[in-house]
Amino acid sequence: MILAEMIPPHHVLDRLRAADKPALLAELGRRAEAVFGLSAPVVAAALAAREALGSTGVGAGIALPHARLEGVPGPVGFLVRLDRPLDYDAVDGRPVDLLVLLLSPPEDNGHLQALAAVSRRLRDPAAAAALRKAPDAAALRDIFVGG
Repeated sequence: MILAEMIPPHHVLDRLRAADKPALLAELGRRAEAVFGLSAPVVAAALAAREALGSTGVGAGIALPHARLEGVPGPVGFLVRLDRPLDYDAVDGRPVDLLVLLLSPPEDNGHLQALAAVSRRLRDPAAAAALRKAPDAAALRDIFVGG
């Protein structure tokens, strides 16, 4: 899966605000509802259920919340830069400020490949630093998909 296909320009959420992790998951659900017509509570519940298995906060200020849901057209996502770092129960204990929400259909074989591609990109220290310094949403996406 090519990152540019998975994260089109209107799927970049720059300076997103959330009070805490549950509020963030609820907001991601609302965004998925607006774009994909999914139920916001269903998306938020699926993300919370995945988080209950273990945090998707992978360290270095990065999280990869993901879920498989009926009605999703294929591996799709949102690139998110938070307005301030948020406690996310990450594996290294650091707050999260960059994340990619990944949604896939239940039987999609590309889910793990898409998750791996996103992880590789975000865990590149130079890419993460550039994303944190990007001046706006367009630059944020260009940096993310350009590598």
